[in-house]
Amino acid sequence: MMKLFSMLKPYRIPIIFILVLVLFQSLAELYLPTLMADIVNDGIIKGDIPYIWQIGGWMLVIAIGGTACSVIASYLSSRTAGGFAKQLRSRVFRHVENFSLQEFDKMGTASLITRTTNDITQVQNVLTMMLRMMIMAPLMCIGGIFMAVSQDAKLSTIFLVVLPVLGGAIALIGAKGLPLFKTIQKKLDRLNLVLREQLTGIRVVRSF
Repeated sequence: MMKLFSMLKPYRIPIIFILVLVLFQSLAELYLPTLMADIVNDGIIKGDIPYIWQIGGWMLVIAIGGTACSVIASYLSSRTAGGFAKQLRSRVFRHVENFSLQEFDKMGTASLITRTTNDITQVQNVLTMMLRMMIMAPLMCIGGIFMAVSQDAKLSTIFLVVLPVLGGAIALIGAKGLPLFKTIQKKLDRLNLVLREQLTGIRVVRSF
């Protein structure tokens, strides 16, 4: 895992930009409900139309800014993950070229195809999610708890029940999902083997 992360060194600047953009996006999404509450409490109830327009304008600006941050962060994370996957695929291919015949027989051609295609694509998708969701989720969680406590500390005690349940559900899904992922890998190896045999057989049949 550390070797994979070391390959991200050329992408340090884009990753820093992504972190900053995701932070601003999270702050924007967290601040919008507060502004909406101000409109209801100080604008609609008091009938202050200019105040409603003023706060509504700020909400529009913040929403546009948050959307822009989201789009740019998605673009940068996709480019970073794509470049990382390209570099990783090249290194794996060069490494496989140095295999001996015994190592080829041990791994199998179908398994090597899966490792250099589907597995690296999965790593790319995970990296994209890490740069977006796995960074944004903790920020939203911490920021949401802070905003909730600042509004009503007594009502926010519900988080003491919700967070352990949510953590347990995530752990359960992860524990159930890992064996399924390994099963899918084996089935993909088998699928690649069958397809390769069929494609090879086509050439043999046509030669006759």
